[in-house]
Amino acid sequence: MFKPLELFVGLRYTRAKRRNHFISFISLSSMMGIALGVMALITVLSVMNGFEKEVRERILDMVSHLTVTDFDGRLKNWPAVLKTTKTHKNVIAAAPYIEAQGMLINGSSVNGTLIRGVLPEKEPEVSNVSLKMKAGRFTDLKAGKFGVILGQDLARILGVHVGDKVTMVTPSANVTPAGVAPRLKRFTVVGVFYLGMYEYDSTMALIHLKDAQRLFRMKGQVTGVRAKLNDLFAAPLTKEELQDKELSEYWVRDWSSYHANWFRAVKIEKRMIFLLLLLIVAVAAFNIVSTLVMVVTDKQSDIAILRTLGASPRSIMGIFMVQGAIIGFIGTLIGTIAGVSLALNLDTVVPFLEGIFGIRILDPAVYYISVLPSDLHWDDVWTICSISLVLGLVATLYPAWRASQTQPAEALRYE
Repeated sequence: MFKPLELFVGLRYTRAKRRNHFISFISLSSMMGIALGVMALITVLSVMNGFEKEVRERILDMVSHLTVTDFDGRLKNWPAVLKTTKTHKNVIAAAPYIEAQGMLINGSSVNGTLIRGVLPEKEPEVSNVSLKMKAGRFTDLKAGKFGVILGQDLARILGVHVGDKVTMVTPSANVTPAGVAPRLKRFTVVGVFYLGMYEYDSTMALIHLKDAQRLFRMKGQVTGVRAKLNDLFAAPLTKEELQDKELSEYWVRDWSSYHANWFRAVKIEKRMIFLLLLLIVAVAAFNIVSTLVMVVTDKQSDIAILRTLGASPRSIMGIFMVQGAIIGFIGTLIGTIAGVSLALNLDTVVPFLEGIFGIRILDPAVYYISVLPSDLHWDDVWTICSISLVLGLVATLYPAWRASQTQPAEALRYE
């Protein structure tokens, strides 16, 4: 025999036709349970990764990878800060901005607004909002013209279109002989953008940086500098390097800190769903215990004969560990192939199922993300496969140990 005894006998037991069909049924159900659990884990984690990626990309359409501000909200020597920021190896572009709160009024419609002053020629280098225009052009923002670009939902709330006028009210006030009056300024709507995130589409208004400096009395000053990196996941490290060295006097933030609670919640949800779905694999894997216990009982005489021929308890234990491990391996292999195939083809499988059952899983009238996105991470696949194989192997330990403790004389007494 060219194979080890344990592997040879274990494979033979697995291939042989069993007299007890109930044992075969439990073995098959354990194998399919492991396959189903592995497939569900891979698919669900891929979908969660897809949703996280979609939301992250929509956030980054408006939020830059890195921002540098002063602690009082007014960056005076911003050209020097801009130049210093661009010298970092990970930074590929940077632009100044002004950010403040205000209100927009159109007739009886009033809405709180986050007003951002930008340079139209520089902003496309640090954000994708210029690519999300639904009406008008981003370059229509011109200094001194007091034009404004609104989010699609904000424009709908105010009931305005391109070419209409809106009144912008700022928190600062003018002191006049008649008393204190709020600062008002009429703006012309020159564009509408749509990011697919209600948080920005319903509250964001973009104006020219020069107009923002006049409106908020920030002559020669800005709120901060926004930077784009060659790798968005390097933002935390880049932030630490800039904060500790060149820009130690300023407040440096990366994109993840703007929605830290959301990203933390997604991370916790992924971990909990992983643990919950892992229970499916665990239950199926530990069904191997009952399968092997019955096999050990059924093969008492075979075990006794092997022992009398010189097989050691360790060899007997290895035989049944091989048999259980094969069940776990095949189940994991089937589940991995099915899960990876489903995750990679979810964009065609889901519409097919929607067509058959006549339903919409994510109604576009309700959800901004109307398709199930999938982002397969191979490290997730390897982790799931490894845990599944380990659980299957652990499940074989007790039945295999019990088989190794079989006494030949006792087993063959009534044979």
